[in-house]
Amino acid sequence: MKNPVERLSGMLLGGDAQKAALIFSERNRRYFTQFPATDGALFITADKAYLLMDFRYEEAAHYGARNCEVIGFDSLMEKLQELIRKHGVKAVYLETETLSVAQAQRFEKAFAAAGAEALLTPELDRAVRSLRMIKSPEEIRKIEASQAITDAAFEHILPYIREGVTERELALEIEFFMRHQGAENVAFDLIVAAGKNGSQCHAVPSENRVQRGDFITMDTGALLDGYHSDMTRTVALGAVSEEQRAVYDTVLKAHLAVLDAVKPGLPCNEADRIARDIIEKDYPGTFGHGLGHVVGVEIHEEPRFSRLDPTPCEAGMVVTDEPGIYLTGRFGVRIEDMVLVTEEGCRSLTKSPKELILL
Repeated sequence: MKNPVERLSGMLLGGDAQKAALIFSERNRRYFTQFPATDGALFITADKAYLLMDFRYEEAAHYGARNCEVIGFDSLMEKLQELIRKHGVKAVYLETETLSVAQAQRFEKAFAAAGAEALLTPELDRAVRSLRMIKSPEEIRKIEASQAITDAAFEHILPYIREGVTERELALEIEFFMRHQGAENVAFDLIVAAGKNGSQCHAVPSENRVQRGDFITMDTGALLDGYHSDMTRTVALGAVSEEQRAVYDTVLKAHLAVLDAVKPGLPCNEADRIARDIIEKDYPGTFGHGLGHVVGVEIHEEPRFSRLDPTPCEAGMVVTDEPGIYLTGRFGVRIEDMVLVTEEGCRSLTKSPKELILL
């Protein structure tokens, strides 16, 4: 099987020696080379790929980068001009979705001086998005390993949830545990929301203290070997009211209905509709976000389970299924799994229990 650089070259350049592609964004550089660095560029021609690194990263890149030749530079623009002239390149595709206007203008000027045109068109972005949407077996293994840390963190945190503990203390304990288990970082700013804060779907952990009868929603994920995980569970401290139980059961019903429906060919907006119809029937206007998103080297990738996205599911996609109900100023419930679309249907990569846990 060809590596991602070879696949991109074939899709975008098609053997045309006069064209090249420049990968400048940090996430895409890591996707193609598996090397993490906050600076640098990946220059891809029809038959060669160069990872350009400055002194800070060059030595490490020689050991860790894949699918490319590593070369150092003092001036990135001068090194790119050198490569353009060396390979006789006349046009270079750029990532239009991530470059600033100022960056694009600098590349245009430098390429023109070397006799090449900067192609500020969507072809490169589309090709990269297409490649990243479908995960390879190696990528799936990395995502599963990341999710295993997240599942373990959920089990670890349950004994810490007691009356008087703050949301911030719980979030800190989850992050410490994940890093202790080998995560290079958390996947995003962790969400821990107790009681009335749970109605804020992206609440920031605060000094709010857990009280008996509270729902506690925890949206957590780990970053491991460049790949993210994403999971949400809502638990309760002590007994819950009939209304809380009804809300929880409705969210769970919507979540499970999507798991039953996901398969290749299902439009993403249809997955969203399945969950939304269940929630809107009894709790209209309380599910204000999309159902989910693809996960990979970024926490939010395309396509999305959204009313606005008709993209059909394909085998190899890893997407979240995360319906929620949010009752303003009172409480909220969200349940989220990461789901691998398979040839036959789908498989949840999340192992943590979904049934309501009363602590």
